[in-house]
Amino acid sequence: MASRQQPQQLQVLNALDTAKTQWYHFTAIVVAGMGFFTDAYDLFCISLVTKLLGHRLGRKSVYGMTLVLMVVCSLASGLSFGHTPTSVMATLCFFRFWLGFGIGGDYPLSATIMSEYANKKTRGAFIAAVFAMQGFGILAGGVVTLVLSTVFRNAFPAPAYEVNAAASTVPQADYVWRIILMLGAAPAILTYYWRTKMPETARYTALVAGNAKQASLDMSKVLQSEIEAEPEKLEEIITRGNDYGLFSSRFAKRHGLHLAGTATAWFLVDVAYYSQNLFQKDIFSSIGWIPKARAMDALEEVFRISRAQTLIALCGTVPGYWFTVFLIDRIGRFTIQLLGFAGMTAFMLGLAVPYHHWTTPGNHVGFVVMYGLTFFFANFGPNATTFIVPAEIFPARLRSTCHGISAAAGKAGAIIGAFGFLYAAQSPDPAHVDAGYKPGIGVQKALYVLAACNLLGFLVTFLVPESKGKSLEEMSGEADGEEGNANGANITHPSADQMV
Repeated sequence: MASRQQPQQLQVLNALDTAKTQWYHFTAIVVAGMGFFTDAYDLFCISLVTKLLGHRLGRKSVYGMTLVLMVVCSLASGLSFGHTPTSVMATLCFFRFWLGFGIGGDYPLSATIMSEYANKKTRGAFIAAVFAMQGFGILAGGVVTLVLSTVFRNAFPAPAYEVNAAASTVPQADYVWRIILMLGAAPAILTYYWRTKMPETARYTALVAGNAKQASLDMSKVLQSEIEAEPEKLEEIITRGNDYGLFSSRFAKRHGLHLAGTATAWFLVDVAYYSQNLFQKDIFSSIGWIPKARAMDALEEVFRISRAQTLIALCGTVPGYWFTVFLIDRIGRFTIQLLGFAGMTAFMLGLAVPYHHWTTPGNHVGFVVMYGLTFFFANFGPNATTFIVPAEIFPARLRSTCHGISAAAGKAGAIIGAFGFLYAAQSPDPAHVDAGYKPGIGVQKALYVLAACNLLGFLVTFLVPESKGKSLEEMSGEADGEEGNANGANITHPSADQMV
């Protein structure tokens, strides 16, 4: 079948697609990535101690608002006040809720802005590099907690909980969690100025705001070259019939399966990923890697848990992110997502099937290695690709919204994974259930459930098209206003020989 002639594109968009890697690409990675660093730090350090905010306001204005919200709420979390433990927890939950609002806005905006700035050859690596800052945020949260808990343990020794429950938590421990949470504001503060100086993306300015002249002026400064405005060509593109809405039949026909695929895959991976991340301490205790909580004082428990989480992040989580950065534009998003879900399924079953073997004294090292590999394949896999793909395959005017919907589905999965695992992983034996909980199905069967979620994610991946090497307009159908590859019924994937 003869290939169709590629329709002409705005010069400003073509210049972005074909631009050589320049300093502004790395600046964008750092500026956008610091939001993710803060996101991860705040999200995952809480285990140790949303859609867009506005539509058609533009990427840049909302982007600044989300960062301010994260800074304020990170600081306020550390200043949670009250005369009783209950009131302190209430104010902490209030500020964490609004912090989540900021993070919820930052997810789709960071991905969209980076995708719209990047060239099509290395776009996947650049978006993945933004997301990989999450790994450093997790690592930083663990290191900060290690340092602070060590300092305060040495300065204020305390007996174990089983020796003296009241004295096991020294009053000075209150400063530890406050400092940890407040430090989460630092990276966001440091990058706020640069975020406000970033120009609006050309694709938003041209294709959504309809201002070809401003788009060309902004990108001429960024690319340091003259770019023609071409308002007539922009008018032609806008009037090609691509003005359908999110709830229209045309969107459902073109992108309905795509949105179902991105949202469901993100939901399923977050069920597994967040349950693993937030309850590492319970899993490590169950296999005997760290002592039971009653055998430690509060600061020692925080130290041991953060040490274990930092080790997992250093050996499994962070390398997984960067494998994605280096390989995504070589083997593609589709292949990496399939490999990731397959690896997570295999290693979850490897933990679940011989679970009693892993809980035997002396065998916890093997468990930790396999557990770390599930994190590796999550990040060299769907945890990264579910963030990247929604920023590439939808039209410019709906890109952030569709990414936000996909991210919201992921956070719904995170809630189910967190609370579901908390209850489900309780021992079936009432004598070994944590205080305040009812008997559950146990850690072993909970791992089987997570493996099943990963297997479903593997199957759902076939609903999502491959975007490697294609422009954003080719993927969304905005290039020519015809169905082409944008039609949900024509989802294209690499052949078997292209996947290796």
